[in-house]
Amino acid sequence: MISKDIYQAAEWLNNDAIVALPTETVYGLAGNIYSEKAIRKIFEVKKRPHNNPLIVHVGSKEAVKEIASNVPNIAWQLMDKFWPGPLTLVLPKQSTIPDSITAGKNTVAVRMPNHPDILQLLAILPFPLAAPSANPFGSISPTSAKHVANYFDDKIPLILDGGNCKNGIESTIIGFENDQAVLYRLGAISIEHIEKEIGPINIKNFEENTPSAPGMMLSHYAPKTFSVIATDLSDAIAFYKPKKIGLLLFNTKINNKEVFHQEILSVKGNLTEAGANLYAALHRLDALDLDVIIAEKFPDNELGKAINDRLKRATVTKDFK
Repeated sequence: MISKDIYQAAEWLNNDAIVALPTETVYGLAGNIYSEKAIRKIFEVKKRPHNNPLIVHVGSKEAVKEIASNVPNIAWQLMDKFWPGPLTLVLPKQSTIPDSITAGKNTVAVRMPNHPDILQLLAILPFPLAAPSANPFGSISPTSAKHVANYFDDKIPLILDGGNCKNGIESTIIGFENDQAVLYRLGAISIEHIEKEIGPINIKNFEENTPSAPGMMLSHYAPKTFSVIATDLSDAIAFYKPKKIGLLLFNTKINNKEVFHQEILSVKGNLTEAGANLYAALHRLDALDLDVIIAEKFPDNELGKAINDRLKRATVTKDFK
């Protein structure tokens, strides 16, 4: 059921159920972090591997002290700069945090989302929320209540409708190893923006077997339709002719009669707008019964890096020559 009733969502969550919630990044499938029943249900409904940790969502910076211990000063600096917002920090966990949330690790991923509905909800709940994206594991992330309903309408009691997600791409994830900041996942805050605040960051954003954070597995965020990423669109279109082709493009339409449908993410060439529109466009393409989706490679700077990261995980790499 899709609803705008925050108190109804709170009632379900207080009774060990899971509900779908809006954030500024993507919709999340949320449950009480201290409820074994709720956490088990998240993994079951998503078909999520248990070695893939969950993100804990808190309503204030102060609440981090209940979740994490020995928080480095650089982490507080990042919270002061970017919270509430699409930045997740991987920190040493308190002993009270269940191993099921952290995949048995001694660290926990935590963030303060920047969406009025989930912040209001967290303010009235007596516990933080674990909330991975509200989609089957590996599928396209949801950025609207309708996307969630298409996946899970008969499996969860409530989808809280908070409109379309503003950022439309997952949070950036930063951890700390040997007192050095490490980027585990590219996301809605660019690495350049973070490095302006704290200096150079090591990058470690692929980890298949024992990921330190969500979103690090090679295959992820993928449509059902066979998809490829291309730097030369003409070569790619010629390669797949005469198949039913859909294009995912940055800012310019392609004049080619072999193409069945095209999605333009930002006619203004704005990477932030493109990121916000990415998953919704992939959902539309995936619903067209195409033979192949060809995604254009984006400029590899600022948010373009995160978009390319998502496309790389959602497609196969192919030489069209």
